[in-house]
Amino acid sequence: MAAITLRPTGSSRNEKVGTDWWLIGTTLALTIVGLLAIFSSGHGGSLTSFKKQLFNVAVGIVPMAIFGLVHPRMWAKLMPFVYGANLLGLAAVLMVGTSKLGAERWINLGPIGLQPSEASKILLVLTLASFYSMRQDRIKEPSTFLIGMAHMFVPIALVLKQPHLGASLLLVTVWISLSLVAGVPPKFLAAVVGCFLAVTTLVFAVKPVRETLLRPYQIERIEEIIGVAKGKSDKQDKGWQTEMAKLAFGNGGLSGTGFLKGEQKHRVPLQDTDFIFTLIGEEFGLLGSLSVLGLFAMLFYRLWLGLLNASDFYYQMLMAGILTVLAFHTFVNLGMVLQLLPVVGLWCPFLSYGGTAIWLCMSLIGLALNIRVRERAVLF
Repeated sequence: MAAITLRPTGSSRNEKVGTDWWLIGTTLALTIVGLLAIFSSGHGGSLTSFKKQLFNVAVGIVPMAIFGLVHPRMWAKLMPFVYGANLLGLAAVLMVGTSKLGAERWINLGPIGLQPSEASKILLVLTLASFYSMRQDRIKEPSTFLIGMAHMFVPIALVLKQPHLGASLLLVTVWISLSLVAGVPPKFLAAVVGCFLAVTTLVFAVKPVRETLLRPYQIERIEEIIGVAKGKSDKQDKGWQTEMAKLAFGNGGLSGTGFLKGEQKHRVPLQDTDFIFTLIGEEFGLLGSLSVLGLFAMLFYRLWLGLLNASDFYYQMLMAGILTVLAFHTFVNLGMVLQLLPVVGLWCPFLSYGGTAIWLCMSLIGLALNIRVRERAVLF
């Protein structure tokens, strides 16, 4: 599969896009919606999460500015150091990290808690894009594929050790996405995916293997999804989160109960993080939910446009990675909320509470804006 080279015609190569105001506006709108939702989730109780998220958004301007101002090619020049920092951060979690909800994912730096597994998402995008860019003329060689796979395997192994299944799946998806856009022969990827599916089937089919490789809560979440599909969900146990989420959506109806008037907000576990979209569904209804989905569609369109309009191979890789991270998070999070996928702990971009999460999103947008400003102008 050849690398994507589609570019609009009819404009000069020297004509720049300038600031992508559509991307900025969409990002700002989603961030405001997220703040309003987090405020509502704490209304009538504690507003600590809302106040912290305001602080997180303010702090997020710093990494957003860094990725927005530093020339993207600087990350390629620093690839060995960036990759080393990625592995060092992930390894530090296993040595000095703190545990929450049965997993070691946080490093406390005073009042700020960092999740290296979140930072690894943008760091892997940077280093993998740099790797494929350096080997562009050898992209179809088996050695390129194998080295690229090893490149992503090491951080994934460290993330799985925490454990963080959702982040691991995202990193694999980033590797597959960038490999396809780069032009890696699909047969190589098909062979790996086939092996992965075979191993996954073995894990789920053989009970001793499943109990050895998966944590009890992970097994319960998968069994709950299977139970939902068969109409046998245990609403009082494993499916409590998703059952409460379903009630929240049903309570919202077409137009919602109204801002701050949701009745399920204190009954849905982790509503300000993984299940924040249930609050939007309840208080703003189907119409409000569709409006937020429209904002995500615009966000993905602008990023996809940046990918198609990228002036060179390296920029294509970066834009593909940015789009993959944000789209994967969005689709998997909504799938969790709607009982279509297991609960794997992936937040919703810009909406969910979390410092490292919003910093990652703002960094990705800063990098995307940095790339977009260097591209040729196209029609909306």
